[in-house]
Amino acid sequence: MICVVKWRRNMEYYHKFQLLAVVSLMFVFPNAQGWGEDGHAIICRIAQSRLSDSAAEAVKNLLPAYAQNDLGNVCSWADHVRFYLHWSAPLHFADTPDSLCNFQYNRDCMDENGEKGRCVVGAINNYTTQLLDYGKDTQYNLTQALLFLSHFMGDVHQPLHVGFTSDKGGNLINVEWYTRKQNLHHIWDVNIIETAEERFYNSDINGFTNAIQENITKTWSGQVKAWETCNSNQATCPEIYASEGIKAACQSAYKDAPEGSVLEDDYFLSRLPVVSFRLAQGGVRLAATLNRIFG
Repeated sequence: MICVVKWRRNMEYYHKFQLLAVVSLMFVFPNAQGWGEDGHAIICRIAQSRLSDSAAEAVKNLLPAYAQNDLGNVCSWADHVRFYLHWSAPLHFADTPDSLCNFQYNRDCMDENGEKGRCVVGAINNYTTQLLDYGKDTQYNLTQALLFLSHFMGDVHQPLHVGFTSDKGGNLINVEWYTRKQNLHHIWDVNIIETAEERFYNSDINGFTNAIQENITKTWSGQVKAWETCNSNQATCPEIYASEGIKAACQSAYKDAPEGSVLEDDYFLSRLPVVSFRLAQGGVRLAATLNRIFG
């Protein structure tokens, strides 16, 4: 289990400086957001729509007031704060050895200094454990824990957040997205989602979200129970999510996308279903995890 002592911070301090920091960081680090703002918001809004009454009430109580009871409004908070909360940066991903296409916690979940448990899988386990203290006299900042957990559940479902070590999850693979130079990781974080919204949904995140919601209730309805289930009555099971992620990275993200590639409609149209599927799984599983945590 990850050491949680150094992860705890005072949320009042965050709130005091957050808005200024977020605006500034959006200009300084425009390409450094897992799934992008829209991807994370989609996952969190799908999740919030599936909460039980008790979980919905707990989330409402824990959300900061400026979120206006919309988890999607703060689902990218963890991306914005990691540039001054440097200890949190390794918690967004879990790199694996090149070409093995599998995830093993003891081998892969560590930071660059070799500290075990410091990856997205360990972070999900850690903040789930913290949130299980809801309603108790706890040492943990549960608002922070909710925001981190919600974000990291999104990250672990982005295939290149469980990518190869040598290319840093596709960040070092330079390609072109149609006519624009880009790295492969950013294409999966942002470009596929933005292109889908522009082309099919009049640049409307709600249209894309609704389409995914419809697929959850219709096309994928027979799979949803399996997505929600964890073995051994665990509250969450991120090792499964990470294992799926690296397989999707090998089979879809990295495939036919070497250094210098020009990625256009063939890549976009064949990968969009994978992105939509992983966004759906992330939302369903975040909801299931919060429902188990909050009863």
